[in-house]
Amino acid sequence: MTVWEYAPAPESRALANLQPNYRPFIGGEFVDGHGEPLTSINPATEEALAEVSTASTSDVDAAVRAARTAFDTVWGPMPGSERAKYLFRIARLVQERSRELAVLETLDNGKPIKESRDSDVPTAAAHFFYHAGWADKLDYAGYGPDPRPLGVAGQIIPWNFPLLMLAWKIAPALATGNTVVLKPAETTPLTALVFAEICQQADLPPGVVNIVPGAGDIGASIVEHPGIDKIAFTGSTTVGKGIQHAVAGTPKRLTLELGGKAANVVFDDAPLDQAVEGIVNGIFFNQGHVCCAGSRLLAQESVAEELLGKLRARVSTLRLGDPLDKNTDVGAINSAEQLARIRELTESGDEDGAQRWTSPCPVPDRGFFFPPTVFSGVEQSMRIAREEIFGPVLSVLTFRTPDEAVAKANNTPYGLSAGLWTEKGSRILWLADRMRAGVVWANTFNRFDPAAPFGGYQESGFGREGGRTGLEAYLDV
Repeated sequence: MTVWEYAPAPESRALANLQPNYRPFIGGEFVDGHGEPLTSINPATEEALAEVSTASTSDVDAAVRAARTAFDTVWGPMPGSERAKYLFRIARLVQERSRELAVLETLDNGKPIKESRDSDVPTAAAHFFYHAGWADKLDYAGYGPDPRPLGVAGQIIPWNFPLLMLAWKIAPALATGNTVVLKPAETTPLTALVFAEICQQADLPPGVVNIVPGAGDIGASIVEHPGIDKIAFTGSTTVGKGIQHAVAGTPKRLTLELGGKAANVVFDDAPLDQAVEGIVNGIFFNQGHVCCAGSRLLAQESVAEELLGKLRARVSTLRLGDPLDKNTDVGAINSAEQLARIRELTESGDEDGAQRWTSPCPVPDRGFFFPPTVFSGVEQSMRIAREEIFGPVLSVLTFRTPDEAVAKANNTPYGLSAGLWTEKGSRILWLADRMRAGVVWANTFNRFDPAAPFGGYQESGFGREGGRTGLEAYLDV
């Protein structure tokens, strides 16, 4: 039998317009930061991409003052119909620079170019388009007679979806009349700083958006700054708890979108081939660097063996390698630190007695890569079934009855998302009502829309982003 291999189809690195140096964006200008410079690394090759000048505490203070001035004098008093024009302009500029942003995101983050190109950048633009439409309609959205912006929003985003998480945060804040001080993740600051260029292109008034790259201490400076009215954080549960402690007792508003350990539940009447595609998308999309990843597969006993066979066959076809290659399905792990975390947890699965199956795909000699891995024979007490691995690792458990499926799915301190696979609509509604998860997908997974609110329960955080509900988080109603 002849097996055809895909020829390499690399996207041009030159499209990223990569600069040797990037600087913080404060008060409408790029300025020299007073923090310790950091070097952004390409996780697929371990090469240095660019030097980034980082902010200091004094720079954060300057950014907050610039944001406050813009809020008081320009952005807050501006009619919503005028604010909308800026958001529409930003959305169109993101679209116009989409190839540049996609390639830069892939270089800085390690995700496959087809995901940056087809998912991250278009969805980021969609969030600005969607929220632009709300900017002049807030008085009629059911928030009460006079919804008002909160003021200055401090926003801290993670490294798994750098540009998309920026859009999730900035678009609703601007639409509702707030100004922003945003800190991108330490390992992935580049697209956020190019977004600052887009703000300049859109003639956004100075101080409305400020970008302050840096490490965790800069995030802490934003959280603790007395001039901040609202904190929005996406990241780890541990850091989220620390932020909640810091904000407690202050008038600051807070939304947290934290970790997850989502169950993807497959019943014996599910279309198994379709379910396999959903399982693969649920855990191997973006190398499993997804807070709502379907990292626990719950398979009904009568179909578990057949499902596992189909799943292994499908995972064996996934191509791991150069993220800039348009044929690549699984890219690089974002950092050496995260790769070490994934290895530690998978080794605990071996020690606890789960059966590891690893894709036979070749693994590059350079870069931070981890092959798609499936553990079967997993028990609920194992670390791989309880802790967020945040990598391309799937734990497979089984169940017999719908009640058992619900009990196992909810046996987690998290509660961000879940997936259901069955042909029975009544069963979907019955289970969705009992799942302790902010988002429940039925016969699909990882589907997002700017109009649909997203957020979790328990240790997955609180508050919602997206939709009419997400706008309320930035309003005094």
